[in-house]
Amino acid sequence: MNGRAPAIIDHLASLADTTRSRLLLLLDRHELTVSELCGITQLPQSTVSRHLKALVDAGWIAARAEGTSHLYTMTRDELDPARRRLWILVREQVGPTAAATEDQRRLQAALAGRRTTSQEFFSSSAGQWDRLRDDLFGDRFQLHAFAALADANWIVGDLGCGTGQVSAALAPFVARVVAVDTSAAMLQAAKRRLQGVGNVELRRGDLEALPIDDGRLDAATLMLVLHHVPEPARAIAEVGRVLKPGGRVIITDMQPHDRDNYRQQMGHVWLGFADDHVTGMLADNGFAHVRVVPLPPDPKAKGPGLFVATGQKQ
Repeated sequence: MNGRAPAIIDHLASLADTTRSRLLLLLDRHELTVSELCGITQLPQSTVSRHLKALVDAGWIAARAEGTSHLYTMTRDELDPARRRLWILVREQVGPTAAATEDQRRLQAALAGRRTTSQEFFSSSAGQWDRLRDDLFGDRFQLHAFAALADANWIVGDLGCGTGQVSAALAPFVARVVAVDTSAAMLQAAKRRLQGVGNVELRRGDLEALPIDDGRLDAATLMLVLHHVPEPARAIAEVGRVLKPGGRVIITDMQPHDRDNYRQQMGHVWLGFADDHVTGMLADNGFAHVRVVPLPPDPKAKGPGLFVATGQKQ
């Protein structure tokens, strides 16, 4: 007979070497580098690498690159039923052996070493961590990360969008952003920033008369814009009009201050807002569950303190 040998023969051949079975036991539930596997099995790199290649070629394990290293793990979820049954039998036989038991002991030491390395880094860097993190990732990544809390199906209004920074942060996580500003120059700057972003719609209009249909938005943001609005209560009423029932508003603005020069230098109409002022405007315009929370001061900031206010349209 010239028929092909059953697949189980190939599977048995790939596990015939006890070193491969030991490696599979280690990779059954862990992702490990060649260096870690060498330390655990007490075998030279050439031996470990040769057996890993055989297991990869046979489809028992997979590798992925991470920096200059490769991490290996068993492809447990991708094994066919026959190979799964075979592996259960092999694991039962190889697992209790002295070599495999020693491997498991050294595996735990290797995993503990990972944690120790991480802990040592944070112990030595705690005082510099904020600066190091900012150097590596910038000081605004949280803005983009927290935007992921928004529902993927939402339509969000970035009201008083300015140069489009908030819109850019929200756009990857929501269905659509409607960005509104009264300044043509600001909208041009936003257009440049948002070039290539297909789900942001820029509109020119006043916050006291938003160019948005009734009940259109799931959420709305007003970031450092309310102090420019002549009639802030009317603007909040407009936000209530364009939100769907249950929609949420987020307002960030300045706490009360006495920097009167802001009126001339930056066109501020209001020198901040007291908590009860904001709470009253939101409650009077149909918002429930109102909260006003002061934001912690940024040591690098030179402006007045800020607050964030939230409310839900009834």
